[in-house]
Amino acid sequence: MSVKKIAFNNDRLSRKEAADYLGLALATLEIWASTGRYNLPFIKIGRRVYYRRSDLDAFIEQRTVHPSPTRSQAHK
Repeated sequence: MSVKKIAFNNDRLSRKEAADYLGLALATLEIWASTGRYNLPFIKIGRRVYYRRSDLDAFIEQRTVHPSPTRSQAHK
């Protein structure tokens, strides 16, 4: 059980830290959590809210856009 606890502590970010990590305002994450706008998992322990860094990384990866070449670039 101590192995999971260590992994959780190393991967855990407060809501403020998570907002900084994503480059967002703290209020944005609060709104997303209350409205369910995005499927961004969080951990609630009492009044405290935490995010796993791995979940934030997955969230970023899911929203990474790989644009296809424009028509003019495809014919070069």
